[in-house]
Amino acid sequence: MTREAHAFWLRAPGEGEIRPVTLPAPGPDEVLVRTRCTGVSRGTETLVFGGRVPADQYDVMRAPFQEGDFPAPVKYGYLNVGEVEQGPAQLRGRTVFCLYPHQTGYVVPAHAVVPVPDGVPPARAVLAGTVETAVNALWDAPPLIGDRITVVGAGMVGCGVAALLARFPGVHVELVDTDPGRAAVAGALGVDFAAPDDAATGRDLVVHASATGAGLQRSLELLRPEGTVVELSWYGDRPVELSLGGVFHSGRLTVRGSQVGTIAPARRATRTFRDRLALALDLLDDPVFDALITGASRFTDLPDVLPRLTSGELPALCHLITYDGE
Repeated sequence: MTREAHAFWLRAPGEGEIRPVTLPAPGPDEVLVRTRCTGVSRGTETLVFGGRVPADQYDVMRAPFQEGDFPAPVKYGYLNVGEVEQGPAQLRGRTVFCLYPHQTGYVVPAHAVVPVPDGVPPARAVLAGTVETAVNALWDAPPLIGDRITVVGAGMVGCGVAALLARFPGVHVELVDTDPGRAAVAGALGVDFAAPDDAATGRDLVVHASATGAGLQRSLELLRPEGTVVELSWYGDRPVELSLGGVFHSGRLTVRGSQVGTIAPARRATRTFRDRLALALDLLDDPVFDALITGASRFTDLPDVLPRLTSGELPALCHLITYDGE
């Protein structure tokens, strides 16, 4: 038995299309999932859409269920929430999250899906990949009670980090961005907001997520002596220049890379990828994260939506893609 579905493909850099796909019948250890909604990870997916993945990162940047190869044609994406229509009894009828591209339905191994907690709406659950990235970053540089922490870059990932940091006792969090409109998002998350020039200095930890060289430079300038910048930005093929002739050496500052493709070393012996994703979904049982969903479009409109997201014509943190019946 087979079933028809449709998938979004990057036909060429900057050009997307919807293609039909035939799904196989699921095997005994597989699930058939009907997609309810997906999310566009604006930073990474727009770099992919623009064909800006460096050649030496083609293998590293492959999504778990990607088809095709960079730069194109390629089927890419990893924020998918759907309902299990066929599969093991304990999963049938459950809403699940999967690191799957934008597609109306799909068949994957049962272990590739993680049930969404009952208190988390499907639209919010698409943020699981973002919150998982934030969790890993805070495992890389765990905050201490009373720390003064700044997040530079109020995009999807930066706001996810700020939302988690707001829960830490005694921690003062400031979200920094060049767009004054992000002040409203900061307020919804329960953290302070500042423009780069007005940001507080003497910070114990700065998480950088603006994907700009200027943002990384400002992050270093905000640190106290022996402070740390956790670098979450991915720049694609863009070079980044830093001025390290000031207090970088005398202040013994640290820049630490963090990437969700591996478990942070401090948790590697005790946590699996599935553990981390399940934790992210549990953390999403909080309506404060709804502030990160800033727009929605139909799946059939995705070939027109992604160019607008990539150019900035359509501003967004997480842009929700809805499917038939949702």
